[in-house]
Amino acid sequence: MKTSAERLAALGCAGLVAVTVAGCGSVTDAVKGDSGGKSITMGTSQLTGSLDPAVAYDLGSWLVLRNTFQSLLTFPAAASTPSPDAAKSCEFTNSEATEYHCTLRPGLKFSNGHPLTAEDVVFSIQRTKKIDDKNGPTGLLSSIKGVEAKGDSEVVFQLSTPDATLPAKLAGPAGAIVDHQVYPADKALPNDKQVGSGPYRFDSVEALAGSKQLGKVVLVPNDKYSGDAKLRNSKFTVRYFDKPTDLKAALDKGDVDLTDNSLEPNTAAQIQSEQQGGKTDLQVVEGDSNDTRSLVFNTKDPGVANVGVRQAAAALLDRKALARDVFARTVQPLYAMVPAGVTGHTTAFFDRWGDQDVAKARKALTDNKVQIPVKLTLTWSRSRAGSGEADTLKKQLETGGLFQVTVQQEPDWDAFRKGWVDGKYQAYIIGWFADYPDPDNYTAPLLVDGGAYHTGWDDPKISQKLIPDALKQTDRSAASGAYTQIQQIVADNVPLIPLYQNKAFYAARSNITGVESTVDTTGFFRFWEISRSSK
Repeated sequence: MKTSAERLAALGCAGLVAVTVAGCGSVTDAVKGDSGGKSITMGTSQLTGSLDPAVAYDLGSWLVLRNTFQSLLTFPAAASTPSPDAAKSCEFTNSEATEYHCTLRPGLKFSNGHPLTAEDVVFSIQRTKKIDDKNGPTGLLSSIKGVEAKGDSEVVFQLSTPDATLPAKLAGPAGAIVDHQVYPADKALPNDKQVGSGPYRFDSVEALAGSKQLGKVVLVPNDKYSGDAKLRNSKFTVRYFDKPTDLKAALDKGDVDLTDNSLEPNTAAQIQSEQQGGKTDLQVVEGDSNDTRSLVFNTKDPGVANVGVRQAAAALLDRKALARDVFARTVQPLYAMVPAGVTGHTTAFFDRWGDQDVAKARKALTDNKVQIPVKLTLTWSRSRAGSGEADTLKKQLETGGLFQVTVQQEPDWDAFRKGWVDGKYQAYIIGWFADYPDPDNYTAPLLVDGGAYHTGWDDPKISQKLIPDALKQTDRSAASGAYTQIQQIVADNVPLIPLYQNKAFYAARSNITGVESTVDTTGFFRFWEISRSSK
């Protein structure tokens, strides 16, 4: 599943049907603006435990994988449609969007010097599907019935159902190409053995002390890389921190040069205010983000199985207060599954339930014969706002005496993820980062057969009609009507409640440049754009 999002904008027909590229540069052409050759260090609190593309499926891993592996396609800066990466060209070869053909660039190599051919592409796709890790990216490849190499440079995908979003899915780490001579076909490769063909190669990988989670990943330029990236640094390090406060302390000490969107909200807002007043040598780059966060229900649990309970909760939440008082306006209220800025976005929950309407909540309970007060347990694991997010939701849900809420934290992320998969929780707070910038990725993976959140809820009209019909539309704007209907059905049945979408606040020292070049709606942070000035 995912835990926080790749952002935005609907995919246009031209980008989906055919993409081509001319020429290719080398990462070794130039390393510009790198003062002294010292590693640039980025800090994040998005913890992860694996760097193998077949099982890695969260922000913390994808942050690194996007810079170390190539896929057939990629999203250029600020783009809403994918462009070739390892491929020279790709296109659908029939009108039903069930056959997709790609031709590779010539001369591709992995960082170990092995050639990258069509055989590796086929192996990579088949391997991810075979391993089928329950928390991995396999679901993104579910429409692929077969994949075949034709010689060393051509790959043909046969799809079991129309899937106009396949190019976008292949443009992320789910489509990362691995070396068939190195990777086992049926299990994950250890983190310190990873080999890619992207602009960087792995220099070293360390775990957090006493943990299976990553602690530090050091990357250096991959001199075998063939692609368009031009590196502006000679070494890039990613450090992982257990808490946003630890990340801020490392930033203050100079142990990290920049952060991703992991700082506690009030901290990011304070840095921005001090920057505007000339009181700090830190800078904040604010950008678009479509990472979303939701309150999710296990609809199989007797305590929330009655739709009236979930509807009442939807009517009691005050997203504006959450954004203002807890997140210092570093997030914006979200009233539908598809975030603002993405084609198909609506305000279905606001239209249906408003903001904290106690009378409407009470009516939902009484109409559905629910005993008041409702006892509810709300579970959370990690939040940029710490306990403030869950505590505020508890207070809002208890408005009017309709709910009695118990808040519990499961600080171990792996245990939390297992807990919701196993149906252990009644209600739980989870973030989502989209794998590809299309409304499909905010709906299908979260709704069909309970989805990645394991809600236990499925609506046949959504899973058997609306989503399949939308995936036939290579002109993605033509699918907006289906996504509008989907969001209305979700607002009526409330298997989950969208809370907010993040804004992006990246903090960096004043001598770090290039951050503004890579904070955009694609969700793809390009390490090679970052450099250190000599000032």
